[in-house]
Amino acid sequence: MSVRLIVRTLSEICITIGAVIVLFVAYVLFWTGVTAEGATDGEIVRLQEEWARQPVATSPGPEQTGPGAPPAPPPDPAPRTAKPYASGRPFAVMYVPRFGTGWAWPVLEGTGAATLRKGLGHYAGSARLGATGNFSVAGHRRTHGDPFKDFPRLRPGDAVVLNDGTRWFTYRIRNKPYRTVPGDVGVVAPVPVKSGFDGPGRYLTLTTCDPEWGSSHRLVVWAHLDATQPVTRGEPEAFHS
Repeated sequence: MSVRLIVRTLSEICITIGAVIVLFVAYVLFWTGVTAEGATDGEIVRLQEEWARQPVATSPGPEQTGPGAPPAPPPDPAPRTAKPYASGRPFAVMYVPRFGTGWAWPVLEGTGAATLRKGLGHYAGSARLGATGNFSVAGHRRTHGDPFKDFPRLRPGDAVVLNDGTRWFTYRIRNKPYRTVPGDVGVVAPVPVKSGFDGPGRYLTLTTCDPEWGSSHRLVVWAHLDATQPVTRGEPEAFHS
């Protein structure tokens, strides 16, 4: 085999490998975001259609607000006999004002790869939305729409607002993002470890990957339920505070 043929063959191999790398990077940086946008929009539309078919309670219902440590919570808005969340299906929409006015993501049951391509994932077995315990949610930091790209910007007092079609739930974040390892399951315990909460309550945990383009660690924030109100009363004040 001539030297010229060897050089040409190696060059062609390098060009092919380079093209594959470029295509992969384009897929990760661009195409997963495009597909995620379509998927998340579809899940929110599905939720809105389901909500439009169900009656909405008109009772003003209890509401409570309060800064700092969690106060005595309002009566539990999550019925004990409520239908379990269906795996892989959406049941609420989350809003984080800190991330901008256009930030809205569906919350689906489960944290499998297929589920997290369509939105945020509720840890199966953790508390229901608004119920006593720890309502725990995971989301991608990067790829698939980058839902938690700005996670490090979260600060104590920030609101996390959720809508399940009948009520608004406003949680208030307690801590700056805490960095830990993936095996630290205590962060999603009913009373989350290292959260500063010292007894049962109605808590929220958000988790995402760290570093930004890796997954060796996790970033975590904890929050407590600060207020609830029926959707018939309009958007909660947390959107404007």
